[in-house]
Amino acid sequence: MRVLAAAALLSLFATDITAQPAVLAPYSPTPIDVVQRMLALARVGPRDVVYDLGCGDGRIVIEAARIHGARGVGIDIDPSLIAQANANAKTAGVESRVTFRVQDAMTVDVSDATVVTLYLLAASNVKLRPLLTRDLRPGARIVAHNYPIGDWEPDAVDTFTDAAGTMRTLFLWTIK
Repeated sequence: MRVLAAAALLSLFATDITAQPAVLAPYSPTPIDVVQRMLALARVGPRDVVYDLGCGDGRIVIEAARIHGARGVGIDIDPSLIAQANANAKTAGVESRVTFRVQDAMTVDVSDATVVTLYLLAASNVKLRPLLTRDLRPGARIVAHNYPIGDWEPDAVDTFTDAAGTMRTLFLWTIK
């Protein structure tokens, strides 16, 4: 009887552990001047749908909508950050152009995206590459902040000093 109870308890914990989404990066907001440079590098315009995987407070998709007229989708596993992103979108007056979802970035269907932005750890970018190359259409762009996507050769690299004096590197890929 004890063995059965222990087995049931272990299977419960195993289910709970595997059901948790992986944290792809700690929350670290991208400075607004870097956000603007990412959107410019990707040539975001009013016809674009920008997905930000690990969107945090939503600033990238909000700026894409506010400045460039794009639509946007932000994905994050933290419900409190998604609530903050929704509030920020309302304050910016773009809540009709952006959507935020509590979701694991590894399970997102990005096939509607024309631009995907990433500020995740290098290993997380590598994990996402199969999803991105499978689901994105030719011409879609990916912009990563500070971390490349493994050995995938970018189409462009932009290294600069941000407004706070920090060196930043942006990587751009275009799906062929």
